[in-house]
Amino acid sequence: MNCVNCASLKKNMTSSALYNDFDTPWKEALNIYFREFMEFFFAEIATAIDWNAGYEFLDKELQQVVRDAELGKRIADKLVSVRLFNGEETWVLIHLEI
Repeated sequence: MNCVNCASLKKNMTSSALYNDFDTPWKEALNIYFREFMEFFFAEIATAIDWNAGYEFLDKELQQVVRDAELGKRIADKLVSVRLFNGEETWVLIHLEI
């Protein structure tokens, strides 16, 4: 993209506004591919999850607990409630730094 005023546009935008768009695709990907993500990166844990029982993303609950700090790096956090084969409900916290 050819942008004559890109420098002034970036200067006028907050750092939060610049990086928010980078978080969203990762969070959406985790929403869509949560099971596959768990099976690939955490295979042992994934085998303990009863996928037929479903799972629930707890984004609003996570936002209440953790406020977005102004850090140099952006993070994509997901909190997911899952049910294990032993019947226990547990939470999975996924933290990605972008």
